[in-house]
Order: sequence, then C-alpha cells, then structure tokens
Amino acid sequence: MAYQDTIKYLYSRLPMFTKIGASAIKKDITNTAAFCRALDNPHLKFKSIHVGGTNGKGSTSHMIAAILQTAGYRTGLYTSPHLKDFRERIKVNGEMISEEAVIRFVDENKPYIETIEPSFFEVTVAMAFDHFAKEQVDIAVIEVGLGGRLDSTNIILPELSVITNIGFDHMQILGDTLDKIAFEKAGIIKKGTPVVIGEYLPETLPVFKEKAEQEHSPIYFAQDIFKTEFIEGHSSTISVKVDKGTESDNLELDLTGLYQLKNIKTVLASVDELRKKGFIISESHVKTALKDVKGLTGLMGRWQTLQKNPLVICDTGHNEDGIKEVLKNIAITPHKQLHMVLGMVKDKDISKVLQLLPKQAIYYFCAPDFERAKNPSELAAEAAIYGLEGNHYDSIQKALETAKNNAKPDDLVFVGGSTFVVAEIV
Repeated sequence: MAYQDTIKYLYSRLPMFTKIGASAIKKDITNTAAFCRALDNPHLKFKSIHVGGTNGKGSTSHMIAAILQTAGYRTGLYTSPHLKDFRERIKVNGEMISEEAVIRFVDENKPYIETIEPSFFEVTVAMAFDHFAKEQVDIAVIEVGLGGRLDSTNIILPELSVITNIGFDHMQILGDTLDKIAFEKAGIIKKGTPVVIGEYLPETLPVFKEKAEQEHSPIYFAQDIFKTEFIEGHSSTISVKVDKGTESDNLELDLTGLYQLKNIKTVLASVDELRKKGFIISESHVKTALKDVKGLTGLMGRWQTLQKNPLVICDTGHNEDGIKEVLKNIAITPHKQLHMVLGMVKDKDISKVLQLLPKQAIYYFCAPDFERAKNPSELAAEAAIYGLEGNHYDSIQKALETAKNNAKPDDLVFVGGSTFVVAEIV
C-alpha cells in the first residue's frame, strides 16, 4: 500500500478515540501486550521514561527528549495525538518515522491487526515500540495516551515514571473526582522505579504516596524541590529563574507559555533522577536543549505565535486547568481587543471552561473536521448562556480569516479550545 492508503486503512479500520471518543478505548492492556509478544517484545529492548498527567505531559516529554538528545543519547519520543502528520507520534532524535516504515509495519502485521482488532492507539503504540527497537535507541520518552493504569503504553518497564499533575479531564473515563483520576494516573508507578510528581493537591498527594509505598518506589515532588520565577518574555523565548535550595540559575525556554514554569520543575527533577541512574547530563546540555526544544523535537501548538500585526497565537490547552493557564498568558500579552477562535468536542462537559472565558472578547465559534466536534451553532448557544457573544462558522479557516480581518494591528487573536482546532491551523 502507498502511505496515504496505509493511513486511511488505519483510520477507517480501527476504533479511534479522536474520532468516536470513549467507545474506542480498550480498558486493559491485553491487546498491546499480545501484539508486542508477536513482535518479540520490542519494548523490552530499550530503556524508557514514562510520562503521564492531565496537562503538560506533552511539553514535559518533549523537553526531556530534547535534553537527552543534546546529551548525546539516541532518543525515541512517542506522543499523541498528532497535529498535522501521523508520523509526529513516533520520532527518533526529532526525526519522524519514515513513510516506508509505517507502510512496512502495517503490511507485515495486517493479518494480526485484522485478527485481534486492536484500537488505533494500540497499533500506534506497538509500531512505536517496534520502531524504537529497530532504531536501537538508547532511551525512549513515552507519553501516556489517556489515564495511565490501563493505557496501552503501560506495558513498559521504565527507568523513571513522571506524573505532571492531576486535573479534571476525560471524567467519563477516568472518574469524577481528583483522587479517582489520580488513582488511574498513578497506575504507571512501577515496582522499585522512581517517580517524579510535578504538582500535587491535597486530594492527590495521599494517592501518590500510597501507590509509591505499595510499589516500594522512591517518590519525589518537583514543586517542593524547585521554585521558578518568570523574568521576561519575548515572542520566541522566555527567561526563567530557577531556585533549588541555596542554588539558583537562569534558563531560557523556547516554549513560551507561562505554564512551562510548572513543567520545567518536573523536567529538572526528572533530570536529577536520570543522573542518579547513570545518565551523563550536564547543565550545559540542559540549557542548550531548553532553548531549542521546538527545533530538536518539532513540538508545535504550545502558545505558538502564528503571525504578528495582528498577533495570532494558538494553544492546545483544552480542559479547565489548561484554559486557566491560557488566560494567564493572554493577561500578560499586550493587546487592545481579544478575538477568540474557539472549537470544542461534544462528549465533554464544557460548562466550567465557558465560565472561565472573558466576556469582553469577540468570539468566532467553529468546529474541527471530525466526528467528535461540537456543532458550532450549539457551541455558540451554550456559550451565550455565559455571556460569550459571537458568530459561528462552518470551518476553522473561515472563522480565523474573519477574526484576522476584524482585528486591528494591536489586537490579539487566540485560537484554541481543542487540540484538533489547533491541528488545522498550525
């Protein structure tokens, strides 16, 4: 099969969460484990780091991968979902898996795929592990897809587990309280394997401690180890002061969202643990990598500037905590009028997010082009209940073009609400 035929086969044949939601989730790791056994257990042929959490796990995974690459390690990186190209999910030293490798994997394993009928995610996880083994990576950073305990990625035996934070998202799958969600996320804590927790809350701290104690896993809380302070920001970098006890240093990050001040604590605590494991990572490696995460890994969609005059920025933050961080960034970004191009999915309760959004903004409601998208007119009607006024459009591009045409040079146009809205415009 040609590459586009292969991707079409995967999209059309396999249950896909981004298309149909919770019904695509296989709530155990049986299929992935069986698939990987058929592939001679590739996930056991390289070292790994497992990264979960509600928000920030993508940025954290990319920063850790960038640091390892810069330190000279051949580094695999598995993340999801992709924005533009399926192959973004699977990278080695920032280079996407080749189209030929995707075709070959699907072609060779099609009989198995059609026999066990795995989900789209289960196939991509197995593909990633197989690719990393064949590419003989020194280590791979593996981002959890959803949850942790029953996520397909949870068959790995990592050097380090990382949980960025816990917030309300995917509650219909993970639970409706923070401690229930934390229980699912804590499922990636493995026996005797150190775990770094980025942020904890009164509801989540006991869950993490209990799981770590059960597994005899050393546990470290990044928010108690590091303090960070925003110094200054530009369109392409931010400067951050980092304090660790009596030590302090300044770092430059090319990921410019203020929420990276939280993620950087998690990253630095993870680097400390990797050093204990024997990884040779200097301060110079860390500084060099953090200034060029996007260049080293190809990360997109995190407080990303798309154009100036008017300033157009997109961000993939899409749940309550993610939108709170977006609004902090908007607050420190100079502008007169705020224009918000907004789209969401229909299988989530979005009332808490809508309550947070500024009433003085002009809204352009739209929908990403896939099955789970919320109808723009329905979104506009629901938003109006919370005093959010604007028109709805039948495409993201039309909404964005209208916003840019309406905006004056010193206005701000923000695009987001869903990862899949951002995917169509980056």
